[in-house]
Amino acid sequence: MKKIGIIAKEGTNGPEKIIEGLVPWLKEKGFEPLVEAGPAKALNIQGYSRVDIAKAADLIVTLGGDGTILSVARLVCARGVPILGINMGGLGFITEAGAEQLYEAVEKGLSDTCPYEERMMLGARIKRYGELIAEYTVLNDVVVNKGSTSRIIDIEAYVNGAHISTFRADGLIASTPTGSTAYCLSAGGPVLHPAVPGIVLTPICSHSLAMRPIVLPQEAEIEIIPVTRNTEVFLTMDGQVGITLKDQDVVRITKSPYITKLLTPLKRDYFQVLREKLRWGSR
Repeated sequence: MKKIGIIAKEGTNGPEKIIEGLVPWLKEKGFEPLVEAGPAKALNIQGYSRVDIAKAADLIVTLGGDGTILSVARLVCARGVPILGINMGGLGFITEAGAEQLYEAVEKGLSDTCPYEERMMLGARIKRYGELIAEYTVLNDVVVNKGSTSRIIDIEAYVNGAHISTFRADGLIASTPTGSTAYCLSAGGPVLHPAVPGIVLTPICSHSLAMRPIVLPQEAEIEIIPVTRNTEVFLTMDGQVGITLKDQDVVRITKSPYITKLLTPLKRDYFQVLREKLRWGSR
């Protein structure tokens, strides 16, 4: 029996009603639903933590937006659990279907022959005085950013040991193709198709017009070192988790050995999504 995890965005209105119908529907088809603790409590059924769902589920249905998928992707990437995103948020750029298409998408997603996309992920390792202090895997991006009251910061960047430049900017984004349509795009970076194997480095509000985004090969080993005496600097992963950096901390970014599997039962057209969600190419 396949175990189907159901994870909902916190604070979202309406997932309980959807889950209330989805749970018996899955059971009738011979699947075991594992519902996240929050909505499960509201429905008075057994609930599970996200960590426990990530460990046990064979497939996860997310009810929320892109942020929900990002948080789940980091939990399940090591096991390669496929994710089916149902949009109940705002943009929903990487979610596969809307709530009105839920049952059609889930039914097709449950098939062993359902197509999926493999999305590249990044690994980030942070060293302080040569000691590893943190390690993360991300689907969208790794961002070095100044604090709310900080001035422009200096950020040294290296690729495969070669010095690229010292960026004077509000920050620096290292993005996957998936993340190229997120913060990277807002900062003036290019859109990379998900099938393009590359990493985008994009400065945030650079002090110099000569500091432009650059696309690097996926095999690149990137080191980012903030030069920030008495300046507050943060490192954030997928815009959701992070730590405070100190002067001369080394952030090493490489392609992760893990991938995110996004189920695509409805076979959305990527360029149609660009046009509809981001108004790409609009006049």
